[in-house]
Amino acid sequence: GFDLPPLMLTADEIEAAVLGAQWVAGRGDPALARAALDLIAKIGAAVPERLRPIALEPATRAAPRWNIAPDGLDMARVRHAIRAGHKIALTYRDEHERMSLRTVWPFAVGYHETVRLMVTWCELREDFRSFRTDRVTAAEFLEERYPERPATLRARWRKPRGPMRAAPR
Repeated sequence: GFDLPPLMLTADEIEAAVLGAQWVAGRGDPALARAALDLIAKIGAAVPERLRPIALEPATRAAPRWNIAPDGLDMARVRHAIRAGHKIALTYRDEHERMSLRTVWPFAVGYHETVRLMVTWCELREDFRSFRTDRVTAAEFLEERYPERPATLRARWRKPRGPMRAAPR
């Protein structure tokens, strides 16, 4: 009368996980890229011998990375700040080379082909803002927590946008 959860990945699940990890290994910050390579090795070690080639010699490949703009701040620390709900003080250079100081509540990181975006609540603008990480010229990782949970901010950000937004409380 006991049902066990699935204990093994299917060939397609292995291929999907390895393909995703390849993409992250090529486009993630150094810590995330290393974790993706470790994940591939762990999958290869954990699956039965007959499935091992799917992980270690896959038929699918993520395209090699090219021309990725370097980050202006430590993305491993950004991910830690998101998990901890800590604020970051940024010095940011926009597309017109104007500098601004912002205190932000980071809650997501977006990956595009050549740039990364840090998605935040911006205290200066009192609204959601995305900052290209290659345009950050300085960052101070603050110990101060913001009042919302990161998951709550992500949910609010995903909602359809109206003409005005109230500041999160």
